[in-house]
Amino acid sequence: MSALILIVDDDKAHLSMLETMLKGWGYSVEGVEDGADAIEKVMETPFDAVLMDVRMAKVGGIEALSRIKEYNPAIPVVIMTAYTSVDTAVEAMKLGAYDYLTKPLNFEELKMTLERSLDHMTLIKENESLKERISENSSLTNIIGNSKPMKELVGMVKTVASTEATILISGESGTGKELFAKAIHANSNRKKAPLVTVNCAALTDTLLESELFGHEKGAFTGADKKRDGRFMQANGGSIFLDEVGEIPMPMQAKLLRAIQEREIQRVGSDKVFNVDVRIIAATNRDLKDEVEKGNFREDLYYRLNVVNLWIPSLRDRGDDVPLLAAFFIKRFSEFNRKQLKGFTPMAMDVLVKYDWPGNVRELENAVERAVILTPGEYVSEKDLPPALTQHFESVCGASDSPQSLGGKSLQEIEKVAIEETLAQTGGNKSEAAKLLGVTRTTLDNKIKKYEILIKK
Repeated sequence: MSALILIVDDDKAHLSMLETMLKGWGYSVEGVEDGADAIEKVMETPFDAVLMDVRMAKVGGIEALSRIKEYNPAIPVVIMTAYTSVDTAVEAMKLGAYDYLTKPLNFEELKMTLERSLDHMTLIKENESLKERISENSSLTNIIGNSKPMKELVGMVKTVASTEATILISGESGTGKELFAKAIHANSNRKKAPLVTVNCAALTDTLLESELFGHEKGAFTGADKKRDGRFMQANGGSIFLDEVGEIPMPMQAKLLRAIQEREIQRVGSDKVFNVDVRIIAATNRDLKDEVEKGNFREDLYYRLNVVNLWIPSLRDRGDDVPLLAAFFIKRFSEFNRKQLKGFTPMAMDVLVKYDWPGNVRELENAVERAVILTPGEYVSEKDLPPALTQHFESVCGASDSPQSLGGKSLQEIEKVAIEETLAQTGGNKSEAAKLLGVTRTTLDNKIKKYEILIKK
């Protein structure tokens, strides 16, 4: 599609000539005879560039330039005039003009200037597009997991993010519900507006109402000035209601009204404010069960549960433990200025066999502790929290624990070490060779010798 250029000139003959010439160069063209018309046109149509005269009857080029730049700072505006005034040129450039040409126009110079301005506009658009893609990708790549449940969940996030549906994120504590809320917002049409988070479990009934809806000065003790609530702060964007299952019953009715009507009232005020927000809520409770127990309003439950995203526990996606552990060891190694290369095979085995009641948050804590305590380049099972190694021994028995290799031949021990290291590296033989301290050729020979099957 050819670029669309707006030409602004009160000289009808000159305007007609420029329209004909630019069409001959392959551009789409619209022409107006005054700055006021140019401002209206720019607000109505996404022009790629503006070519504008300075001296016009009603609204001159400098004033129109200023107004156009207020509305769309990115659009390139090329100023042209029959008056070679340095002051006018300086003023135009200060207001954001892309370039300044004098009449009679040098047509080769005009053509080159327009081409450069359009290249400039293309770069701006590509940069914005790249930023959006980076933002979108980064929000999803922060969600680490290659297991089937996580792949399905990420696919669901991509599907629902661009809609306006209210989302209820469910799952055990520590599974990363806030991370998914951020990903939904970052991939939504509201991503340029804020995502405002409220921890509903951390506030009393009265304080929660003020936090969500704001309050008037003097509404309660300590309210020394008027304050906007989180719904108002999130206007145009999204609000994340974390631990929504902890909201007391009286407050649930007020939240229901805000969600149904998209209307709020500050504490101490009768005035109603309309808000445009998307609701994302999260809970570690079974809200359906809480409804049956009479602890949660059924109508609020159905308002929140338009789309439910269930975040699987870490024990239900054990395949993701090595990926998460590798991510955390890299992060905490950099943060603590240490040069750790990874986990020993036994340490990784301990991590994989643990059931992680605290989910990803517990794994993160365990790896951070290990990074701080380990004296070498690799985290061993001795660096992990005692609860993990004790669980490993109870599940696997003493025969498989790190202290019970006695009675096995050196070849048996070597085979186990190679198998576990290959499992840790996902079948990457070069990385496994580094961990084992042998050459790639030596490792290949031993894999053949022991007839080890590599699982990727």
